[in-house]
Amino acid sequence: MTITRMVPGRWVEGTGALLGPPLLIAGVLTRIGEDDFFPGQLAAYAADPGRMAVSYALFTAGVVLLWPAATGLARRIAATHPGLARWGATLVVLGLFGRVFHAGVSHLAFQLVDVLGLEAAQRAVADTYGAFHVFKAVSVCIMAGWVVLAIGAYRSKALGTLRCVALALGLALPLGVLKGTSDPISLAALAGLAVALVPFGAGVLKDGPAPRWQAVALTVALVPGAYVLGMYG
Repeated sequence: MTITRMVPGRWVEGTGALLGPPLLIAGVLTRIGEDDFFPGQLAAYAADPGRMAVSYALFTAGVVLLWPAATGLARRIAATHPGLARWGATLVVLGLFGRVFHAGVSHLAFQLVDVLGLEAAQRAVADTYGAFHVFKAVSVCIMAGWVVLAIGAYRSKALGTLRCVALALGLALPLGVLKGTSDPISLAALAGLAVALVPFGAGVLKDGPAPRWQAVALTVALVPGAYVLGMYG
């Protein structure tokens, strides 16, 4: 077994593809109806902090799970089109790094509401929204990445034509800090990722033996354990 087949592995990739898009959709639906730009997002947090915190947590978890989904699909594409697979996966993962960075900034902005109040937090975000950071350079990557990955999936026949088109819709999902992403275009992009990746993830998980019960038990125990340790870190 080669290292490319071992890392990160069928179960990580399949789970990422199966759960990533639904978590993104759940995160957006939890905050649907709020203004999609930062003043409205901060106001929504001030009015209902629990709901908005859950919404952004779900969305960020979905973003993180998309990286093994992208590498799993790229692995299948690489069988016949390795160049498209490498470029597509690299661009998507770089873009996902940018999304996680944005999620961290959004989290900090919400804490400003708690500490300074809504109006002061809105002013602070407005005054610093265009500040330079290195991840501005990768924002275009995730949009281009989904298109390159979709072309590779089409040419390699890793996905059907309709699902390749759906995958390419991922380019329409807005990037940035405190974006509500509940407009029709964003919802279409999220639906496209779900149509393309969820069946792919289910197929990956079915394509092989079930995991050993020890591995399942360790994974189940690791998640809350890591959370508790992180709270004290």
